Amino acid sequence: VQLQASGGGLVQAGGSLRLSCAASGGTVSTYTMGWFRQAPGKEREFVAAISWSGSSTVSPDSVKGRFTISRDKSKNTVYLQMNSLKPEDTAIYYCAAGRMIWGFAANTRHYDYWGQGTLVTVSS
Repeated sequence: VQLQASGGGLVQAGGSLRLSCAASGGTVSTYTMGWFRQAPGKEREFVAAISWSGSSTVSPDSVKGRFTISRDKSKNTVYLQMNSLKPEDTAIYYCAAGRMIWGFAANTRHYDYWGQGTLVTVSS
C-alpha cells in the first residue's frame, strides 16, 4: 500500500485547508487511518484517527473542534478538514494506515504504512 498526502499550502491564521490521503496498491478499507504532524525540531505528534468502519474518530484537545477526519472508502481516500488554523499548526502532515486495537490509534508505532507528508504553513 502506498499513501499519497496532498492539500498542504500556505494559509493565514483563521483560514482552512483540506488534506487528502489517497491510497494505491491495495485497499485501506480495513485499516485505521491516522494523521500525524511534525514541526521543525519537534517530535511527530498525533492529530486524528478514524476507525476502519468510519464510525469512530479521535483527536487530541489541541485540534478538537477545529479538525475533522473522514474517509471515503469508494475512493480509498482519507481527509483532514482543518478550520480555524493557528500558526502553531504549522508542520508537515503525514497520513498513515495500520491495523490495531482502537485504543492505540494515537501511537505511531502501530501504523504500518506512511505517506510522504504535505507541508502546512499558517502565517500570523
